[in-house]
Amino acid sequence: MKLLNTAVIGAGAIHGCHVNALRQLPNVALRALADIDSVKGLKLALGYQCRFYQDYREMLLDDAIDVVHICTPHFEHKSMVLAALAAGKHVFCEKPVGMNSSELVDISRAADQASGLLGVCYQNRLNPTSLRIRQALDEGELGKMLSIKAVLTWSRSGAYYTRSPWRGRLATEGGSLLINQAIHTLDLMQWFAGGVTHVKGVVDSGELADVTEGEDSAMATLHFGNGARGLFYASNCNTTDSPLLMEIHCEQGSLLLNDNTLWRVTPGERVRLTCDDSPDGSVKSYWGLGHQQAIRRFYQAITHPGYTDYTDVGEAGKSLTLVEAIYRSSQLRQWIEITK
Repeated sequence: MKLLNTAVIGAGAIHGCHVNALRQLPNVALRALADIDSVKGLKLALGYQCRFYQDYREMLLDDAIDVVHICTPHFEHKSMVLAALAAGKHVFCEKPVGMNSSELVDISRAADQASGLLGVCYQNRLNPTSLRIRQALDEGELGKMLSIKAVLTWSRSGAYYTRSPWRGRLATEGGSLLINQAIHTLDLMQWFAGGVTHVKGVVDSGELADVTEGEDSAMATLHFGNGARGLFYASNCNTTDSPLLMEIHCEQGSLLLNDNTLWRVTPGERVRLTCDDSPDGSVKSYWGLGHQQAIRRFYQAITHPGYTDYTDVGEAGKSLTLVEAIYRSSQLRQWIEITK
């Protein structure tokens, strides 16, 4: 099997998840790291024993690089994705793939015309609990789905935004809580329930109003493609990063995700199905553990033509469109229809 040379753009906190995952893949080598911070980037590249580039565009000229991972601030995703695809690379991008539906159109068009594949990192779809929920729903274990309730309460301090000034700025982050932290929860909700047809939501800022232009809290009611209803609440104003709480109510019982553990709850019975805890505690529990599997599936698609079990730009666009619809609903104070 051909050796795949890969490069990572961006040396922020999340890039380590990508590097660790790449190290566990056979026939994959980290060839380069690119970051505008030459001091940090050079130090990391020395440790990784790979090349360093301060300008990612220079790195894209290396014909030996097959795959590019984009781990940069949101506002850079579109230009970097387009440049990497144009250079003939396969691209794996952190969420969101773009900042709005307008960027999504341009990225989708480029992906359709490119020789390389474009994958987007929605790793929480691959958590053991997420996969078990999908199995239960697909097999109708508890009958028809009636509703989904999701509550996400994390903690982000003022320093989180001041350390990285792109965060919390509409021009560079595209929003705040919804497009950065809660987009994974919204993605799971729509993925479990056949997409969203209508949404009515409200976003606001309280504790973090002085440090972010975007929202630190949000709530929404959703109507799903399968006829179920969704109730969603999220905030970055908690004092700790609590695990996602999700309850899926069906005709014959409920699936309850609580403290990283999935339970099947029926009258008179509560059965533990699976959990997401990291065996060695090496991954933040509230991040999820799916980066390795998401990256593995993308490389499977590269090496096995016809394999499609990864999150492509079409799937990634669903949660981005939903986030944008909630922002618009909050502005207009009305229901927003989401068309396919």
